[in-house]
Amino acid sequence: MRWARERALESGFPSVSPGTGGALRLLAATADAKAVAEIGTGTGVSGIYLLLGMRPDGVLTTVDLQPERQQLARTAFRAAGFAGNRARFIPGRALDVLPRLADGGYDLVFCDGDRLEYLDYLAESLRLLRPGGLVCFEGVFADGRTIDSSAQPAEVQRVRELLRTVRESQDLVPSLLPVGDGLLCAVRRG
Repeated sequence: MRWARERALESGFPSVSPGTGGALRLLAATADAKAVAEIGTGTGVSGIYLLLGMRPDGVLTTVDLQPERQQLARTAFRAAGFAGNRARFIPGRALDVLPRLADGGYDLVFCDGDRLEYLDYLAESLRLLRPGGLVCFEGVFADGRTIDSSAQPAEVQRVRELLRTVRESQDLVPSLLPVGDGLLCAVRRG
């Protein structure tokens, strides 16, 4: 874990906070997750937390636009003691990759990618999740800007739309966890 955090700092890549990581580990364990999809590999910090919570035979499918980040994550997973078959790395833009993943094949989907695409990630996640599965979005507080009534950039407006959509959905049971920069989680109803 330390190695992955150090690489994130050196590279200027953001990584999840320890509180967010702990929540992800707990959620993966609570869901008894065998198959998890992650949007935004980073240097592997969030992936390590997810793998720690998943079943020992579980597989993390992680998608990132930048293959060099995935290489850092692969090294971090190995350093954390995870076998190579525990993670599947898919380079590419999430919205190009997600449609190729199996419908209903995932217990948890963690989204930590482009906030402008969060609503699109939600639609794909609902297709990917089994009934009772979880979808989680990192960074929904947007450094406090989602509750700031002043004019905000497009990414903050999109996060607000995501929050409203999830809250109003009859297909989801949501909760907003005050860890890190905000973790929006929702269970897909059966």
